[in-house]
Parts: sequence; structure tokens; C-alpha cells
Amino acid sequence: MTTHQEELLAGTRRALLHRIAVAQAEERAPSLVATVVRGGETVWTGARTSVEGHAPDEDVQYRIGSVTKTFTAVLVLQLRDEGVIDLGDPLEKHLPGTGVGEATLVELLGGLAAETPGPWWERTPGSLRPDLADVLGERPLVHPVGRRFHYSNPGYALLGALVEKLRGATWEEVLRRDVLEPLSLRRTGVRPKAPHAGGWAVHPWADVMLREPAEDLGRMAPAGQLWSTAGDLARFAAFLANGDARVLSIESLREMRRPAAPAEATDVASGYAYGLGLELRHRDGRALVGHTGSLPGFLACLAIGVEDDVAAVVLANCTSGPMPFPVAADLVRIVAEAEPRIPAPWRPLREFDSTLLELVGQWYWGTQGFALRLSADGLLSLEPLSGTGRRARFRSNGDGTWTGLEGYYAGELLKPVRRPDGSVSHLDLVSFVFGRQPYEEGASVPGGVDPEGWRGIG
Repeated sequence: MTTHQEELLAGTRRALLHRIAVAQAEERAPSLVATVVRGGETVWTGARTSVEGHAPDEDVQYRIGSVTKTFTAVLVLQLRDEGVIDLGDPLEKHLPGTGVGEATLVELLGGLAAETPGPWWERTPGSLRPDLADVLGERPLVHPVGRRFHYSNPGYALLGALVEKLRGATWEEVLRRDVLEPLSLRRTGVRPKAPHAGGWAVHPWADVMLREPAEDLGRMAPAGQLWSTAGDLARFAAFLANGDARVLSIESLREMRRPAAPAEATDVASGYAYGLGLELRHRDGRALVGHTGSLPGFLACLAIGVEDDVAAVVLANCTSGPMPFPVAADLVRIVAEAEPRIPAPWRPLREFDSTLLELVGQWYWGTQGFALRLSADGLLSLEPLSGTGRRARFRSNGDGTWTGLEGYYAGELLKPVRRPDGSVSHLDLVSFVFGRQPYEEGASVPGGVDPEGWRGIG
């Protein structure tokens, strides 16, 4: 299926179909459906199945497991953006009596135990855990809060309870009103509605299947309850990439893409981190954000290549089988490499302060050259001339100073220092002095400049 956006090339479509066909056949999935989103629109849908007669399409529901966490995180960020909470607030401030009240809201993304006390919560009814105490158990904190990332399902049960308390409605009601309906995700919900796939376990050593139960997870619903479709998740991926003022701003979505807690060395080495309800991964030199999910009988993944403006959704109905993230990542790669993103036309600034031209051009920190550029989005961009070194974009503060947006200089102040006649002497960037010449004579270089100047050997 394609929209009015330019259709993918035939070779690209065949490569996408080949990738999911290999995954479904070699990993023995009863069915697998996938979509690709480019420029905010679905440009390809493909499916493979072992059921005779009809392959699932983008309207067939699958259980999406922990992709549900991203939806819950959006609800929490909405509360923050409205000023109801601060992510640095301790849980006790808003939801007292849990026994883990010292954990801040952002720390609930990591630091609690990974799972509930037994029995296995994904395969038993939520009625076995009616209260939060039943979800947390006797040892909810397995690491000091905030010191390291530790994937936590109970943490999202707490975040769901927080949403319910502050909104005065059930998590399901709030989710439908504040996310699903505004984004037209009409086939996403807490219970399956036909047509939907059945969940299966495939025997590891024989080509036979066993039906898996589909339990209502109760208190654990905010961690993994949802059913959705490839079509709905494609629309959700477009929202996560570009924002929607009715739900969440692009600025808050960018915040969700930043690591929320320190990662372990093994995670760093594998290119994995966790943001605010989003997994952050590196694969084949490409940064991807999104989430994977699994429940008995189902596997899911939503992956977004933000720089490529390409996203992929993969859904399968088996407990184990094709790993959904590598498949989704490959779908993004296939499109990004075969049909690279065509940039928007260059356009000059409509309006600008002509005094800013005094700031742009070549600067030196010591002997290292940098270029400072003013771009059409009104930001200043600092880039090393050699290709190696610290780089960042800066946003104007409206008072002649600029604040770093990323990397080493994120949050730091860039200040043009002017001479008595008003001309720019140098740039001060967190005490680093940038002059127009290497160690410019007369410039305010810490430690001074040798008065004998530059010289050769001999």
C-alpha cells in the first residue's frame, strides 16, 4: 500500500519484501506484517503468512507488548508540559505509599526491579496483582535509584498509576482521549478487536505450534497491554518523528530521545541506551529510536531513523522467532540507502539581524580552526575546520548570548565579547576564547601570548 507520496522504486519494494520473507520463513513465524514510513506517510506495507488464502494487512491487530511503554511515556510528558509534574519530582510527592517514593519520575525508567514477583506476569491474569504492592514485591529496588539504567516493567505500572491519579480517570481512558483519538489510532486499544492475529508458540525442534493465552495484565497494562496494527503504529511513528501540537511538541519528543539514566558499559559497547520511553540504538552507523515489544505469542518493533526520515514497523505472532529490531532496522536501511532522503531546497533567511554577520566566519581556539555559520533556522553552528573536534548548534537567548543545544556545549553559554567601540573582540565559550587568528596578539587569551610571537626553529 502507498499514499500519494512518491512511490518507492520497484527494486526497493522487492528488497523490502525479500527481507521480511526471509525473516518469516527462516525464523518460522506464523505471520509477519511490516510497514515503512517516509516523510510522515506510509509508503510500503508487506506481509507473509503460513495461513492459506490471506496474508495479514496493515489493519490486522497484533499485541505490541512493551511498545506500550512509549505511549505511557507520552502521557507522562504531557503532564510535565502542562506543569502538573516535574520529571525530577520524587514519586512520593504525587503517589504516596508505594515504598519506592524516593525514586524520581525520570528514574522510574530505570532502577526498579525488571519484573514483578512470580508467577510470570505476562502469562497470568492481572487479577493476581490487584494492588501496586503486588506489582513491586518485597525487593523493588535492585540498584540505587538513578545510578544506572535497569529496564523495569513495574516502573511503568507506577507511571500508569501516576497518570490515573493526576488525571482522575483510568490509564485506558486517558490514553484514548489524549493520544489515540487525536492521532486517529482507531485500531489501537487494550483489548483485541477483529480482525486480529492469534498468538502462537512455535516448537524449537519441530514445525508445530501451541496456542498462547492472551491475558489482561491489570496493573501492568501500562507496561505492555496494547493491541495495535501496522497502520496505526506507522501513524504513531510519524508522530514520534515530527510531533503533533495536539499531543506532544517536537521539543518534548526530542527530549524522549536522550538517555535518561547512565547505561552499563556493555550497553554502551553495543550501542544501546534508554530515553524517556524510547530505546536508542546504533546499527550499521545509523542512529535509531523506537521500542521493541514481546508478550507470549507476539513480537513487535517500531524503529525510526530520524536523520533519514524513515521508520519501520514489524509485527509477528510468535513467542520467539524473527528478532523484530534487526528486521525493522534493515527495512529502514534498505530505503535510506536505495533512496536517500532528498533535502528540502535551500532557502535564505527571511529576516535577520545584520549585526550577526560580524560573528560568522573563521575563528580559532588556540591553533584549532572553527567555522561559525548562521543557518536559515536562525541557529549558529560551530564546526571544526579539520573535521575533528567539538561541534554544536546554538540558540539565541535574545540578549546577545547563545545557548548550546547539543554535545559538549549543551546548555553552555556562547558570548561575543566586544571592544569599547562595539566591535567583536573574541568569543567566550565557557571560558574558551575564540579569536580571529591563532593566539591573536592583544586578544584576551588566558595565560597571555608570548610577546616574541611566532618563530621558527634555529
